[in-house]
Amino acid sequence: MPNFKKYSYSQSAMVVINFEEQLQPGTFEFTLHKLIDNHIDLSAFYEKYSNDGGGRTAYDPAILLKIILFAYSKGITSSRDIQWQCEHNIIFKALSCDSVPHFTSIASFVSSYPDAIESVFTQVILVCDQHGLLGHELFAIDGCKISSNAAKEHSGTLDELAQKREKISRKIRTCLKEHKKLDGRKPNERDRKQQLAKATDTLKKEFERIDKFLKTATPRMGQGKKPKEVKSNITDNESAKMTTSKGTIQGYNGVAAVDKKHQVIVDAQAFGESQEHHTLKPVLHSIQTRYQKMGICDDILKSNVIITADTGFSNGANDEYLKEEGINAYIPDNQFRSRDKMFDHQKEKHGKRHQDNVKGVKGVIPASEFIFDLQRKSCKCPAGKDMWLKHEYRQGPGRMQLYFEGKLTDCRHCPLKHECMRNPSSADSREGHGRQVSKTFSIHANATDWMKRRIDSKQGKAIYGHRMSTVEPVFANICANKQLNRFSLRGKRKVQGQWQLYCLVHNIEKLMNYVNVG
Repeated sequence: MPNFKKYSYSQSAMVVINFEEQLQPGTFEFTLHKLIDNHIDLSAFYEKYSNDGGGRTAYDPAILLKIILFAYSKGITSSRDIQWQCEHNIIFKALSCDSVPHFTSIASFVSSYPDAIESVFTQVILVCDQHGLLGHELFAIDGCKISSNAAKEHSGTLDELAQKREKISRKIRTCLKEHKKLDGRKPNERDRKQQLAKATDTLKKEFERIDKFLKTATPRMGQGKKPKEVKSNITDNESAKMTTSKGTIQGYNGVAAVDKKHQVIVDAQAFGESQEHHTLKPVLHSIQTRYQKMGICDDILKSNVIITADTGFSNGANDEYLKEEGINAYIPDNQFRSRDKMFDHQKEKHGKRHQDNVKGVKGVIPASEFIFDLQRKSCKCPAGKDMWLKHEYRQGPGRMQLYFEGKLTDCRHCPLKHECMRNPSSADSREGHGRQVSKTFSIHANATDWMKRRIDSKQGKAIYGHRMSTVEPVFANICANKQLNRFSLRGKRKVQGQWQLYCLVHNIEKLMNYVNVG
């Protein structure tokens, strides 16, 4: 029988540790440590500290920033988990110099200093530029929709929330009525009474939350020429309901502008809006202001730098703004692919996108299959029948929208009516109507046509091809590798601070990979 040395995992040992020796060159923690100690000015954090005349000493912002950024790089967001890591993980011990900040101090630091985090974010970009990681040739802008620390069930317009409050009130009265009936009954009804009491208490708390919100809230309005009321949220009213590929969430849109050369993030903002086209101007303005502060360029947007973004950022107002300001932008409209000959056979290969892809909604032949003629103000359906002009609207300068409807006799006997109409039986009734379709035309050249010509050109297609390879890997790194799937804070400013912390982790990784920070 071999004779092995005895060992026990339950034993304790006194080990002498040199903290700096644990931070090996070439690692994220080493780069983070040297960057904050030697290159970053943290004076922006000092304004809220008022213990210079006495009182308890505070943890240095450098220590807190190091352990938080290192935790985020490992996918750890919980303040309690960060505290536990500082107690047991040797790298956290090395970064914190064996101090163990309480989880409330960590949470308070993340939520209380959005402006100081913005300052650190800008300084790290400047360090990246000083080491040649920025190309200043192409910026790709895109958004990533991430859940907020609020439930979508608590969303609604003020009228909808008032109806919900009334519904809860009726449930409370029903519970109290049933509870009263059980008084004096047999002892075996005691469990049911306890259940009713607990349910009543929960409903009362929910009623009070909604009632308190409705007494102080004003309707939350959307953006646009004719803003409509959008859904409010009683937990975080600056977040919004957003539709994603994985369903509807209550969250924020984390927008990032990424430099093409080494995928360094040059701007990061969070918006509580589901539509992205409202965010383009604030992002461009932020880039302009940041570059001026860093002293890199007084007017980066006029330096012929290329701006790319996906179709979510495209609308007429943005095209007009980009053209008037002389910004070298390439942002396609949602018909960009349909005009590209490379995608002519996409429907035959992959099927039509208008087919049933939403549960319970029937897909029909899309408007792109109809033949429109602006000069004659006419339209032919896929069966070759002429449709009649029902309405005609002017949509501002240079744009006209025409509404057409199929003749009832044509649609009634058409062999394509089951594919063309969601409700084919309506064509069989005397009061029914045929297929309806609309088309928006540009009467004369406008900013949208200008952008279409740019994006449809050979050069435009080549430039736009860089967008996905520039910005999408950034979101993959932050959301998949760093496991950011939900913001833990509430309110736009606090959420933006947390979003910039994650973007800081990404940029510091770029310094780790390409630069020897010392």
